[in-house]
Amino acid sequence: MREIDAILITEKIAELCVKANLQLPCGMRECIESAAEKEESELCKSVLGDIVDNIDCAKELSVPICQDTGMAVVFAEVGQDVHIINGGFEEAINLGVAKGYVEGKLRLSIVKDPLIRENTNNNTPALIHTRIVKGDKIKLTVAPKGFGSENMSRLKMFTPSASKEDIINFVVETVSVAGSNPCPPVVVGVGIGSDFEGCALLAKKALCRDLSQRNTEPLYAEMEQKMLEEINKLGIGAQGFGGRMTALYVNIEKAPTHIAGLPVAVNMGCHVTRHAEACI
Repeated sequence: MREIDAILITEKIAELCVKANLQLPCGMRECIESAAEKEESELCKSVLGDIVDNIDCAKELSVPICQDTGMAVVFAEVGQDVHIINGGFEEAINLGVAKGYVEGKLRLSIVKDPLIRENTNNNTPALIHTRIVKGDKIKLTVAPKGFGSENMSRLKMFTPSASKEDIINFVVETVSVAGSNPCPPVVVGVGIGSDFEGCALLAKKALCRDLSQRNTEPLYAEMEQKMLEEINKLGIGAQGFGGRMTALYVNIEKAPTHIAGLPVAVNMGCHVTRHAEACI
């Protein structure tokens, strides 16, 4: 059994909250640059160039890439041989989020009640997804989620008779309906299978997959590519100005489901789809 002090979790979460909001995941900047090279619309090419400049300025000035520094979503893989001391696990995470957002001068966007709308003033509580895994380490991923893109997400309970084409069409339709609202070029996370809440979680996790990694199963890798191609035929373009590069990539995550179901969720990510991770 390995003991981990709760304060280490707090400090690491605070660090990751700031890092995720100030720096895009590795390769994302280059992906946007590549999109600019492929773009045929001069206006959208210019907009993509501005986005790259904004990313560089944020890094140089140590300010957030986007003014919406998001709701803190935390994925935690906790080793079964870990014993957390001097505090509770979720308490340590929320203390870290509060520290990172307040001391890091990140925008505080969370309200205590969905109808009363009183701000918590420290961006807590975080949304925490915990898995118990083998080992004696804790892997933490912080994925701040802005709501310009989150609000454009959708879920559909297909019947098992739905085809691959039906699913592809639903994903493409979701991006089409979203239009410029999620600040394209977008990243699209798709969850297929599980149940109502499970497929939504799969879609959220899909946004955290490294952009250089395609799905390891040929069926889903092919669907990812087809979805990307069809989305980029929509003509929405960067920031909705009518170009060719509407999406940067599409990631699918899937899970077993019930014989009577085929749930599909689409979680939209903007051009600053962010996450940062660390292992304790």
